[in-house]
Amino acid sequence: MEKYVISDVVIASQGQRFLNYLIDFIVQVLLVLFIELIIILISNAFGIAGVEEYFENTSRIEDFLIGAIACLIYFIPMETLYSRSIGKYITGTVVVMEDGTKPSAQTILARSFWRIVPFDAFTFLGSNGGWHDTKSETFVVRKDDFEKEKELFFEIHEIGKDI
Repeated sequence: MEKYVISDVVIASQGQRFLNYLIDFIVQVLLVLFIELIIILISNAFGIAGVEEYFENTSRIEDFLIGAIACLIYFIPMETLYSRSIGKYITGTVVVMEDGTKPSAQTILARSFWRIVPFDAFTFLGSNGGWHDTKSETFVVRKDDFEKEKELFFEIHEIGKDI
């Protein structure tokens, strides 16, 4: 039996990918702000001084580390469980392997760690997707078109089997 391989026809456009990035970036910023607010409220409730000032005066390295942790906290559970982030839900896209299967947790972990490489966002200027796609061997596809293509592929390959 021939093996299904996703086609270029179902690959998400650069516009969809940019919108995914923008939406997910906003969600991560909100996540960081929410966590910081909770930490500040708890520290104030327990009389711990200086926490609010700490968050107001973080260095670039601390900002990067906080952002990296937020990225991992956000993407690993979302893409492991659903193969999607909030951005992908909104744009109707999903992460898959080349054969159309759901990526493993290990693959999503690798994909997520590649995202925190500072220049990953710039790797989308080429036509092959970003490093977090190529290095984890994953693809972002338009969910509805992908599902139709995959269903048609398997239906065509079932024709004549009962004869």
